[in-house]
Amino acid sequence: MIRGRFITVEGIEGVGKSSNIEVLVNHIKNAGFEVLTTREPGGTPVAEDIRKLLMDHGDEPIPEIAELLLMFAARSLNVNNVILPALQAGKWVVCDRFSDSSRAYQSGGRGLPMETIDTLADWVHGDVNPDVTILLDAPVDVGMARASNRSAPDRIESEKHEFFERVRACYLQLAARSPDRFVVIDTTRSLEEVQAEVGLLVTQLIDDNQH
Repeated sequence: MIRGRFITVEGIEGVGKSSNIEVLVNHIKNAGFEVLTTREPGGTPVAEDIRKLLMDHGDEPIPEIAELLLMFAARSLNVNNVILPALQAGKWVVCDRFSDSSRAYQSGGRGLPMETIDTLADWVHGDVNPDVTILLDAPVDVGMARASNRSAPDRIESEKHEFFERVRACYLQLAARSPDRFVVIDTTRSLEEVQAEVGLLVTQLIDDNQH
């Protein structure tokens, strides 16, 4: 059994993750592969309950370390109960956010030590790491303007502009540090151009998979 490919999609709010994931998944399906989509935090019933705790505007403040640990608790459920079984069954997995989100938001945004997050990632998902990470990138002003046209902002989306500037900067640093894994796609261009680039990327992945 050939292990499936694991693709993660990252980016700040408003960069078009949902629409591009749809394009990505359709390309993989059209190439004849089974593909499973999941998201973080979330992906399983209990992990979705944790997501609700993280995203809702509650009365009780959530300390930064509690936020990080809840993210990884949800991730542990998603990896063990959804992602790993699918990969072992030969399916491709496309995940909306993964540990790079924790690095960007909880370290870049919140200022928690990157080493702490890397240690948790190693502990929680070990060698289950993305084959490819697509970073959909746009300036914060652009992303936030697009995001404001959607539903009311959740607890994390309600952060200040400077927070998202730090998150974006951290994402770009992560991409520069791991160029073999990251593909950065500029989403300030037209949707057609962005989706064409996503399609091209899938074609390359499939070619690599068959050699």
